[in-house]
Amino acid sequence: MPDNVLVAFDGSPLSERALTYAIENFPDTPITTIYVINPTDSVIDVEAGGLPVAEDWYDNAKDRATRIHTAATNLAAERDTELDTVTEVGKPARAIIEYADDHDIDQIVMGSHGRSGIDRTLLGSVAETVTRRARIPVTIIS
Repeated sequence: MPDNVLVAFDGSPLSERALTYAIENFPDTPITTIYVINPTDSVIDVEAGGLPVAEDWYDNAKDRATRIHTAATNLAAERDTELDTVTEVGKPARAIIEYADDHDIDQIVMGSHGRSGIDRTLLGSVAETVTRRARIPVTIIS
């Protein structure tokens, strides 16, 4: 049984399933959800929306992170579970792995693909990278 579980949570249905899995399978283990603000996404937003979007991208990303953390907290509360939430900025796979390494996480749970990006046949690029590079067990929910 792990001592600390990290769940990658972006508000997608698969991340909700991953969080539910962690709550049900590790009921006595502290759970932290992580949401990663990817600065690369801001480039896409700027290209689509121009300068006004460029000026507000980080504030918008923080607001989105708050909404996603609220969704995770509410999902956990429905199952009588408390969890910690954290927001990191960077490339999602790298941020997830670094957070796990720096915070004594010994199990990562995540969906096979998230809300953004082009889906791969089996795994999204973030899930694949985390699975390959993490030094701890990773459970992929599909």
